[in-house]
Amino acid sequence: MLAPSASLNQPPIPGHNRTMADVRITQVRSAASRKADQGRTLRALGLTRIRSSVVHEDRPEILGMIKKVSHLVEVEPATGRGDGDRKRRGQ
Repeated sequence: MLAPSASLNQPPIPGHNRTMADVRITQVRSAASRKADQGRTLRALGLTRIRSSVVHEDRPEILGMIKKVSHLVEVEPATGRGDGDRKRRGQ
């Protein structure tokens, strides 16, 4: 149980899961003629058009979304932020 003074945004163990690896997700195929939920998943990831890229933290929620649209995207480790990349806020 967390101590009452502990912030909800901080991990319960200091230093645990403080930094997660980032992944760069690039849309390589169109969502047209696909199921609607796949298009919504791409939009939720922040992908709007082919060859657009976003950088997200390597979290279970993001990995599940990537798995759902794996045939439409390419995923690679994010080593640095390029000009066309944007990091999603709130993560």
